[in-house]
Amino acid sequence: MKKSVILFFIFIAVLAILPFLISGYWLRVLTQTFMFAAIATGSNIIIGFTGYPAFGNIAFFGIGAYVTGVLMTKYGFSFLLTLPFCALSGFIIATLLGIPLLRLKGHYFAIATIGVMEAIKEIVDNMTEITGGGMGLTLPIMEGDPAYIYKFFYYAILSIMLLTVLIAFLIFRSKFGYALRAIRIDEDAASVIGINTPLFKTISWAISGALVGIAGGAYAYWLTYIDSSTVFQTSYSVKMFAMILLGGGTTVLGPMIGAFILELISELVWSKFIEIHGMILGLLIILIVIFIPKGLFETFKEGFSLRKIIINLKENKL
Repeated sequence: MKKSVILFFIFIAVLAILPFLISGYWLRVLTQTFMFAAIATGSNIIIGFTGYPAFGNIAFFGIGAYVTGVLMTKYGFSFLLTLPFCALSGFIIATLLGIPLLRLKGHYFAIATIGVMEAIKEIVDNMTEITGGGMGLTLPIMEGDPAYIYKFFYYAILSIMLLTVLIAFLIFRSKFGYALRAIRIDEDAASVIGINTPLFKTISWAISGALVGIAGGAYAYWLTYIDSSTVFQTSYSVKMFAMILLGGGTTVLGPMIGAFILELISELVWSKFIEIHGMILGLLIILIVIFIPKGLFETFKEGFSLRKIIINLKENKL
């Protein structure tokens, strides 16, 4: 068994016992970290594996949040029963969007996904009778001991993160995953050797949409209140991209590692500089692209050195 796999299981074992060792505040911080790790890992299937910068992928997070919100408030569904519908909604909408949008590439595709996210946000705002419009939705509050509630959401969102990582791992190691990486490296060459690139790209985005949708559903119930400005935040998209870049988009565990580092730094340091939070995040992305373009996970696997930093600087010289 690889050393990285052993370390991963040790890491998960530590996370499993942490609720019995830390306070409610840090449980909430870690729960939010799990959520962003799930978003980043799910989004990385289209962004990192396939090489399509779906900057507006957070749209599926918002869709999942509203699916849970509407089903629980209007139809009396239980939280767990809403999650398959979150996944199904994300899968179907990503498939329908993928057919026209995945003909675009690079920054054209990225901008198009942002446009789609804003369009979906406007649709949600105008469906007042269903979504509550600008007033949002207030979900049923989970009753019981606060300590139990903290632990419930901690383990629920941890499970969603682990499920997302597992699916990403299975895709990465499959023939489908190899096809996606071939598309990322050279889409034209992949098409020449017989890979159905339009189909594979669409499936990739559909799976990504489903996984991010599940995270959105869990977030809605955890927060107990949602509105469009909360769940369709552009800042979430920026944060998601930063996590993928920091950890490494060409790996399975990279986005999760990036999420943990970025979220914990945010709580420990950036919370003191909230006015310039966006500027710091933007600067971090620039530094990552220049110094560690492959991300931390891949860079440290290969061996981190000053020589590699100098090489990266020369390659990125203006």
